[in-house]
Amino acid sequence: MDTRNKLLALSRVKNRTKSEIIIESLEMYYAQEESGMDSFTLGESVFGRYGSGDSDRATTYKQRIKEKVAARMSNC
Repeated sequence: MDTRNKLLALSRVKNRTKSEIIIESLEMYYAQEESGMDSFTLGESVFGRYGSGDSDRATTYKQRIKEKVAARMSNC
């Protein structure tokens, strides 16, 4: 679905004009830009919130994938 169709669908769901939705979106964008917060800062409070307890997950993910694939292949 392209941007125009998404906008049209959203305006129907929210029962608002397309112009109102665009204006609100721009206001939110400007507020975010003015706050100076980047994506990391905005999500920092939830990063690691539901941790696995494994401190090396980011560095050992390839090995874990290989093990899972090998386990699936041995079950076939």
